[in-house]
Amino acid sequence: MKKKLSRHPVFWVITSILFLIIVFIAVLVFNFLPKHQYVSDSNFDLTTLTNGTYQGECDNGLVFVRVEVEVRNHAIANVRILEHRNGRGEAANSIIDSVINKQSIEVDTIAGATSSSQTILKAIENALSR
Repeated sequence: MKKKLSRHPVFWVITSILFLIIVFIAVLVFNFLPKHQYVSDSNFDLTTLTNGTYQGECDNGLVFVRVEVEVRNHAIANVRILEHRNGRGEAANSIIDSVINKQSIEVDTIAGATSSSQTILKAIENALSR
């Protein structure tokens, strides 16, 4: 007859602690992942905006952007990035030209800087929808 091996209680305590540590780390990592930013022109109407400068910001978890949007004659005349905390997403700053040319935030993101691009677009949307 074979004797059934039982695990020592210390084994279960250590296993439980390791499991809890892994779950805790997974929760931390999940909370710091960048949040996808959905942008839409339907959140503001350029024809109702008066001339002036509007400020907006967006923080997706990894990227933070604060912008200043100048509206003249119901059109986006200029967008200035006041603050852009990013990793390697500086290339996303060029998305401003697309926004001004198209007069819309519904433009293609910059390859290699998608998260920063989306965050810049959302900051512009936030500025114009206030």
